[in-house]
Amino acid sequence: MERLDVIGNISRDLTRYPDHRGGPRLGGAALFVSLAATKAGRRAAPVCVLGSDLAHLPEASGLDALDWSARAQFEGSSTSFDLEYDLQGELVAIGTHYGVATCLTEHALRHVDLHPRGTYHVCCRRPLDVVAVLDRLAGNGTDFSVDFFLPSAEAMIRAAADWLPKATSVFVNAVEYRILEQVIDASALPEVVITDGPRAAVVRCFGRQVASAVPPLHHPREVSGAGDTLAGTFLAHRAQGATIAQALAEATAAAARYVAASSLPIPAP
Repeated sequence: MERLDVIGNISRDLTRYPDHRGGPRLGGAALFVSLAATKAGRRAAPVCVLGSDLAHLPEASGLDALDWSARAQFEGSSTSFDLEYDLQGELVAIGTHYGVATCLTEHALRHVDLHPRGTYHVCCRRPLDVVAVLDRLAGNGTDFSVDFFLPSAEAMIRAAADWLPKATSVFVNAVEYRILEQVIDASALPEVVITDGPRAAVVRCFGRQVASAVPPLHHPREVSGAGDTLAGTFLAHRAQGATIAQALAEATAAAARYVAASSLPIPAP
């Protein structure tokens, strides 16, 4: 089975909720997608840049199952996010320090040039230059999927619009899907996975709904990363021959388990 190379950030996060949940933890879409895919049986490699403060992650317990061969390390601080949520799990404020992630685009393009026939998932988040990365992938005829992050979704969807019909899968939440429909004809997209928190997730192929699944009910402890967990799980099961409906059921169940579990602590060096 082809390895999944996940282009995106790995970060030091601080999550905050009105009921005092949250706290410092390990984060980043590239990490959560890769971990979920690995747990679901598919080898995955984060194509990321780590600062000196997270250089020890490849040896950390629980993270050593990932393929870290696609990472780059730079002197300086890793990406960090301050994420504030309301009681319904909606993001209300975000603070960002990109750190060494400003080097992510250059590193990702170099990796794609070295592995033009790989299979990629692109986490369309700042500071990644999605135009440059998607243009390189599409130009190579490479299989790739994409997802977005609501605070930057409109800008990123508009930037990525020309390449979305070539993506094998597009992952969005319900709000992002409404933005997507304003930017591009959604019936031109081969596969769109739409999540909606605790409500039913659906898959649309060329505009037609082909599957839906309601996540199992779990009391949420941490919601940041749930969509990434769903994406990684879905992609892993599809790569192993699961139907769309089977993959969506597995992915929603994995995301529900994720929100009920404890956050990933930042491992000590």
